[in-house]
Amino acid sequence: MVLRIILFAMMALGLGGFGIIAWVSARPPATVAQAVPEVVAEVKVKVEAPKPPTKVTVLVAGRAVRAGSLLKPEEVTAREYTAETLPEGTSIDTPGNRQALIGAMVRRPLLAGEPLMPDDLMRPGDHGFLAAVLTPGMRAVTVGVDAISGAAGLIWPGDRVDVIMTQAIDDPALPIGRRVAAEVVQRNARVIAIDQQMVQGALPGGAEGNSARTVTIEVTSQQVQWVQVAARIGRLSLSVRSSDTSEPGTDDQTAVYASDVSSALARQPPRLRTDIMRVHSGTSESKEYKFQ
Repeated sequence: MVLRIILFAMMALGLGGFGIIAWVSARPPATVAQAVPEVVAEVKVKVEAPKPPTKVTVLVAGRAVRAGSLLKPEEVTAREYTAETLPEGTSIDTPGNRQALIGAMVRRPLLAGEPLMPDDLMRPGDHGFLAAVLTPGMRAVTVGVDAISGAAGLIWPGDRVDVIMTQAIDDPALPIGRRVAAEVVQRNARVIAIDQQMVQGALPGGAEGNSARTVTIEVTSQQVQWVQVAARIGRLSLSVRSSDTSEPGTDDQTAVYASDVSSALARQPPRLRTDIMRVHSGTSESKEYKFQ
């Protein structure tokens, strides 16, 4: 009887053991955090995207420029550089910096897209700028102009111009078609400055929106005298020439009269000159004699 009870007890323990093993095997494995919550914590790693490089816009040559040339607006443009590749001394693209470069003399040949470095330029206002810009043996003379005679502000340093004098001849004896004349007093003169550009640079209209009032050109010593005399005789205006340096020139100084450009004035009959002579007899009597 006792043995039978022991046998049943052992069978019960065996079944219980198998039940425990089956229950444990049926449960999911415990995570590390559940097993040791006070030691292991969840770690979140955030991966940040790299920051884009800082870019700076600087002024560069808009096209190839020859040494000795004066920079024009179309020859100054902008290009982006990263802060790491930015050449030292370059000019940031701002309206003021662009304005200061217009009319600067290029010391060495520049390629298109090449940064405009201070050592490669001689800016208006630098000591000796005018003397360096002038061709050896040439002189600088200033011509007063207005919005019309100055080509409406479209003339820039480095351009080539003709100086034209227009005058009205106050002589009633001349035919009406010969009383207004125009002639070229200087051909193919190089512009070296506009208004105060030799000092501070200038854009069209300037800071106050006014057109240029003076244009400084390069001429010979004798041509300086021609321009000065022409300014006293009549009104001077400028005519821009082609940038093609091979354009043929001429020394023809033939004047153009009003009758040459107006057929109506050309058909006007010439006026006969009338000379009057007064003959006095004594102290009170006088007679007039007209001669034609």
